[in-house]
Amino acid sequence: MLRWQVRLKKIPLCLLQNNGNRYIVHYISNALWQEEVNALLILNSNSSKPIYVQIAEWIETEILSDALQADQKVYSQYQLSDMLNINPATAGKGLSLLVDEEVLYKKRGLGMFVSEKAKNIILMRRKNETLGELIGNLVKEAAYLNVSEDELIRLIREEMGRGNEE
Repeated sequence: MLRWQVRLKKIPLCLLQNNGNRYIVHYISNALWQEEVNALLILNSNSSKPIYVQIAEWIETEILSDALQADQKVYSQYQLSDMLNINPATAGKGLSLLVDEEVLYKKRGLGMFVSEKAKNIILMRRKNETLGELIGNLVKEAAYLNVSEDELIRLIREEMGRGNEE
């Protein structure tokens, strides 16, 4: 694995290359020019998931982890493009995705900010989409294996009990 660090405008970047895959790792704090490390962003250019979606998901994760608070300014598309060495339009598309979902809002001439209801929007969407898909697959698999509803519920409760112990 090749690893090297680059400092660009006081922003520490770590570029990783492994088995032909190139990853850009960026350590970010709440403010753009602070040195303190709070978060990690990995863009996988070989992923089937578009880069703008990876950026949007990273910002959502920062909001859920409270690294970005309500009404806090987020990075501009040009700051993201400089930090990650990507096209500004790609970064802008990731930000626009979050504006469309009302996770971020624009203040003309000032930039984009985290909305008051951002955390709830993200949680509800992730619960509905991610858990809905997982539960659908679980129910289908249980049907293939002739697992009864009661047995499936028991298995879920046991697993949740183990999760609470960790």
